[in-house]
Amino acid sequence: MQTFQLEKHDFIELYKLLKITQLVGSGGEGKHMIDAGLVKVNGEVETQRRKKIRKNDLVEFNGESVKVE
Repeated sequence: MQTFQLEKHDFIELYKLLKITQLVGSGGEGKHMIDAGLVKVNGEVETQRRKKIRKNDLVEFNGESVKVE
């Protein structure tokens, strides 16, 4: 499991988190994976590309997970 530090921000958009953590190769690829229903946030399938991911959220994709701190 990876961790991602929000630092000074309140949230990060889902597709950007996928890109920054290198779970996908680009923001466009991240958007396609979200649209296809392949990404989960806190155990639920998420289809909002710009879903605000906040501290303590868990994002899962392709057998990998990212905990936001």
